[in-house]
Amino acid sequence: MFDRKFVTDAMSRSAENPMDRRILFRAAGIAGIGGAAALIAASPSRADGDAEHSDNKPSDGAILNFALNLEYLEAEFYLRAVTGRGLSEGLTDGKGRKGGVTGGAKVPFKAGSLIEKYAKEIAADEESHVKFLRTALGKAAVSRPQIDLEASFTAAAMAAGLIKAGQTFNPFADETSFLLGAFIFEDVGVTAYKGAAPLIDNKTYIEAAAGILAVEAYHAGIIRTTLYARD
Repeated sequence: MFDRKFVTDAMSRSAENPMDRRILFRAAGIAGIGGAAALIAASPSRADGDAEHSDNKPSDGAILNFALNLEYLEAEFYLRAVTGRGLSEGLTDGKGRKGGVTGGAKVPFKAGSLIEKYAKEIAADEESHVKFLRTALGKAAVSRPQIDLEASFTAAAMAAGLIKAGQTFNPFADETSFLLGAFIFEDVGVTAYKGAAPLIDNKTYIEAAAGILAVEAYHAGIIRTTLYARD
């Protein structure tokens, strides 16, 4: 659902070895390169009786680093929406060349808006997710990828049927646009973590994924309910 360039870059950066790379790209072929959420869920499952070692699934580090790439994207979106600024420099370094961020601006929330309060809460959570995954991965954590919030959301909005070919979508334009962008993001997050859980062997990593999944589901519920309330 995100733009192809971001997904392709995220897979390449997440792979710890050539086998990881082949499996991730094969999964993308199954899910469709634009389906970031389905990417992990579509990864070939391990064979029965081979839970300890398998060549049919990505490494735990590759799975969590792919999740970290998504969390960088989410954190940059929400932080820019509520503050006009993104992640601090100390939360963006790591393995690989660090990318910059294109697009994003403070959303003109209405005074005393409940939506702004939700946005601030979610922004804090997403920043915590980045910190949590970086801590779990340690020195294996990748740096922030190149992020183009304009292209990512335009691709996502087109896939969701919000806009037509040739149009662009700006999730920072107003409260409703922000909610629609957040709605797309949160469904992606829930699906990705749900799909990743059965593929992870490392107990620390699976606990990290399970904890974040619960929070992403909470976010998705808030955003969906708020959109329904606004008809």
